[in-house]
Amino acid sequence: MGSKDGSGAASSGGGGGFFSSIAAGVRSLGTAVHKSVNGLVGYEGLEVINPDGGTEDAEAEALRGRWKQEDRDSYWKMMHKYIGADVTSLVTLPVIIFEPMTMLQKMAELMEYCELLDKADECEDPYMRMAYASAWAVSVYFAYQRTWKPFNPILGETYEMVNHQGISFIAEQVSHHPPMGAAHCENAHFTYDITSKLKTKFLGNSLEVYPLGRTRVSLKKSGVKLELVPPLTKVNNLIFGRTWVDSPGEMVLTNLTTGDKVVLLFQPCGWFGAGRYEVDGYVYSAAEEPKIMITGKWNQSMSCQPCDQEGDPLPGTELKEIWRVAPTPPNDKYQYTHFAHKINSFDTAPKKLLASDSRLRPDRYALEKGDMSKSGSEKSRLEEQQRAEKRTREAKGEQFTPRWFNRTDEIAPTPWGELEVYEYNGKYTEHRAAIDSSSVADDDTDVTSIEFNPWQYSSSSSQ
Repeated sequence: MGSKDGSGAASSGGGGGFFSSIAAGVRSLGTAVHKSVNGLVGYEGLEVINPDGGTEDAEAEALRGRWKQEDRDSYWKMMHKYIGADVTSLVTLPVIIFEPMTMLQKMAELMEYCELLDKADECEDPYMRMAYASAWAVSVYFAYQRTWKPFNPILGETYEMVNHQGISFIAEQVSHHPPMGAAHCENAHFTYDITSKLKTKFLGNSLEVYPLGRTRVSLKKSGVKLELVPPLTKVNNLIFGRTWVDSPGEMVLTNLTTGDKVVLLFQPCGWFGAGRYEVDGYVYSAAEEPKIMITGKWNQSMSCQPCDQEGDPLPGTELKEIWRVAPTPPNDKYQYTHFAHKINSFDTAPKKLLASDSRLRPDRYALEKGDMSKSGSEKSRLEEQQRAEKRTREAKGEQFTPRWFNRTDEIAPTPWGELEVYEYNGKYTEHRAAIDSSSVADDDTDVTSIEFNPWQYSSSSSQ
């Protein structure tokens, strides 16, 4: 598996070592799994992959999952024409595949284990600092294995979060075509900035998601800046079979200040689940020498241990666990963690919540309450309002301008294409400080009564 940023020499583990032989074996296994895919008669281009089985049970697996037979057939007839296409902006998707959360809220889930960034900031060892930071980057994948689709944010929609680890988080949908969001988060130890843009490829019964984003973290005590390049994600068995998620490939976390780097291989799922969830790699010095080996499973825990130049554990050292997934609610309908429920809760909302906040979306809220019919009709209504606002904007010869982020002139390269970069403009910090220092901070208005309103033109909110 080639490196995404020219770090192939580093990702080989310095020419050998404990993880190199494992990675080589799993790479060949990952190639074999795609040969196990079977097609069903009458469904051209269909692939069904059972992560717990082999080739002989693909047809039986296809009949499992969340869909009724008639729903599967109907959805397949609607979607098969999009095979090979980027379906990021499709608005005709049924709410049966959605979870009651938006992409802006999904961006905030990376903050669940932000105490790992606090530890990285406090750590004096530069290589352990990278180990903690990479464990933080891996930790979100436990939540990302959910098989439900978040709602696409409305242009101008926002999400705010406070009351967690002392952080202040703001995200905004800054572009509709292509769909893009930007977010800024800060506490006493770090700042986090992301421009998020997804590119997809629909493959019939699966979807590949390419993260054309840029994530940067600044640690305040050490002053280092980190940049994250995650692997792609593949959602398998979208229509036929039990939906499951895999993220095979390399994750690269680079210290832009020192040149140190972490390269982690997310092992592809092989036959009968071999290698699924496993993550292995190293912290490298700027000279590409392995310093710390990292191993674990993204759905359980991550550990690390100092290593020699061959990538083998140093004598007299022990494997140290640096992250473990928190307990989760049993039998949760959407496989939410406790933190995911906090994200939807108004308990993590600040005073004077912006009317554009995702929590206030009527389609999201209806789905959360189990009313799929209302969720579907509200989703359609919001999408039509968005189209109406676009027509108004075009008639006025105006362009949408984000409120909390500015588009820069920078075009950043990513492994999957170029990215227009947005930067935080600081206005939300001023906005929140003004509220916190005034009497309106004591306003006891029922926040759930606020009408969702991300619209630039007041006429759009009444359509």
